[in-house]
Amino acid sequence: TRTFQAIRIVVNGELEGLDEALRDAAASLNLNGVLAVLSYHSGEDRAVKRAFRDLAGDGYVELTKKPVTPSEEEVRRNPRSRSAKLRALQRR
Repeated sequence: TRTFQAIRIVVNGELEGLDEALRDAAASLNLNGVLAVLSYHSGEDRAVKRAFRDLAGDGYVELTKKPVTPSEEEVRRNPRSRSAKLRALQRR
């Protein structure tokens, strides 16, 4: 699964536009608007974390210093959720 995922990410260039897309999405927020992003692997999460940290303090506040992850109960009910991480940013 991980090998296929890595190949898909490279072939589709999935991480290449992520930083720009996150910055554009943040810029389009209204005052007090929230941008929430779910990432499913470490490369995505790292890019989201970097973008949010770069934006923080520049009119934005990170609502999640650490990613929100599913509980053990959620993973038991929905095994596909095990790798999900949620991060949120608010425009101030």
